[in-house]
Parts: sequence; C-alpha cells; structure tokens
Amino acid sequence: MWLNDKQLIDSKICAYRESLLNSCPNHIVIDNLFDEDRLDEVMKILQQPHDWQTQKHTYSALYVDNTQWEKTSTDQRFVQRDVWLRETAGSNDLSTNIALAFLLFLRGDEFMSLLSRIFNVQITDMNVANPLINTNYFRLGAADFVELHADDSPGREVCMLVYLNKEWHNNAGGELTFIGKDSEPISIAPLYNRCILFDPSSKGSEHWVEKLKTEYTDEYRYNVTSWYWSE
Repeated sequence: MWLNDKQLIDSKICAYRESLLNSCPNHIVIDNLFDEDRLDEVMKILQQPHDWQTQKHTYSALYVDNTQWEKTSTDQRFVQRDVWLRETAGSNDLSTNIALAFLLFLRGDEFMSLLSRIFNVQITDMNVANPLINTNYFRLGAADFVELHADDSPGREVCMLVYLNKEWHNNAGGELTFIGKDSEPISIAPLYNRCILFDPSSKGSEHWVEKLKTEYTDEYRYNVTSWYWSE
C-alpha cells in the first residue's frame, strides 16, 4: 500500500475539497499522504549519483541543448535542474523497481481515482499520448533554479508535487512559491512526504521555486512532479 489510509477517510476528502475551493490559487497541502517506509526505500534509489541528467528549459523552448542555452539571455532561462533517468535506472538491479513502481502508482487507477474525488473531475490518461513522461523525479542543487512560470495546458486539471527531503533545514530555501493574490505570495516548504495538489488554471497559480542557499551546496532538493488531465 502506497497511501496512508488515515488521510483517505471521507471527512478528510471533504476537507481537502473545501480547502481547494477556498484558496487562491486552488491548492491543498497534504502531509503524510504516502507510506513513509516505502518513500524511504525510494530515496535510497534516488540518492545514487549516476541516474540523473541536467534538464534546461527557456521561455521559448523546452529541453534545450547547451548551445541553445548559451545563446539564451539569463532572463529567458526558466528551468535548470536534474531529471531522473528511469531508463538507465531500470536497467540496474531489482532494487530500482520501487522507485519505478511509485511512478507507475501515481499514474494508476487508484491514485487518479483519489484525485478525481478531490477535484470533482474525471482524471484519466485516456487522451494522453505518453502518460509516463508526465510523472518523474527531479532534484535541484544550489546552482539550479525554477523561475516564474505557469503550468496550465488544455485539459490539464491537476499538478502534483511530492517532496522527498528528510530533515530539511528551515533556512535552506527551496520553497514552492505561488504568486497568489493581492501581492501576497504563498510559500510552501519542501518537507518530507508533503504532497501539494493545485489547479494550474486557477488564479494565482503561477509559481517559482526559491533558490537553495549557497551554504547548502552539498545538498539536493528532491521531488516528484506529476501532471494530470481530464477526458
């Protein structure tokens, strides 16, 4: 079981729904949604250094190479981070399966049914050409960044983040910050087993990630990012 049953009772689902509808942007934060022992096993895999590759996006193009990146002005670069190479990791020993299994669970019927209940919309991969590319692990180091952007896309109903950072320092940076409303941004710390769900089309959902402080150059900020669509 990946999910913590205590967080799935009807009263909790109702509370999630109410919080979602009454926040700007429409978002909820759920701590301890997943089984922590299983996440611990996932982290053992993610901390292996060789299964990561740097990913770079500009405001005009995604997945740019180094030549394109160098030709892009600093203010037009919006993502530099590492992405987990599931193909490489999947070719290793069987211990990698739990990390892959979690990604598959997040795109499975059980979890998408939960999202459907919370957001009151039918979440499905029926019209998603390659669902698995929309769910993966990422990490940020002190030199990396995710600048202000929006995640809205036709039919996209839910964006999800799950943080995998044990004993995260309060002053380390790395908070997710929504633009919010009335010049009052909302910052959320990337604490272990914290799940953030938000509607990317809702007002104030534009967001960025606070940079990691330079004194934490030996640490990474880990998370799962996943996007979901309706029919």
